[in-house]
Amino acid sequence: MTTKGHPLLGKWRIADMELWDAEFIDLLGPGSIQFDPDGGGEFAFGAVQGGLDGHFGTDSIQFNGEASDDIDHARRDHDAELEQDGTITREIPFHRGDQSTLTARRR
Repeated sequence: MTTKGHPLLGKWRIADMELWDAEFIDLLGPGSIQFDPDGGGEFAFGAVQGGLDGHFGTDSIQFNGEASDDIDHARRDHDAELEQDGTITREIPFHRGDQSTLTARRR
C-alpha cells in the first residue's frame, strides 16, 4: 500500500493520557507521536522516548515501539487508528506495569 496522503502521517500532539496529567506528558517537551512515510517514526512523553517501525492499513497503522526512560527499556506491539473525530486514541501498555489510554490530535 502506498503511504502518500495516508491520514496518520505526520506529527500528532499527545493531548491526554488516562494515568498522567499534562504536566507529566510535557515534562521534557511537548508530548508527541510521529508517523513517517517509510513506516518509521518516534514518540515522546514524560521521560519516555522511543522509535517506531510500522505497517500502514487504510486508516490505521500497526507498529513496533521501542522505548526507554531513565530506568527501563521496553519493546511492544501497538496499533493506532484514526477516529471519526480526527483523533488517535490507543492503549499504551508497559511491561509488568501500567496501561494508559492516549489521545492525540494532529499538530
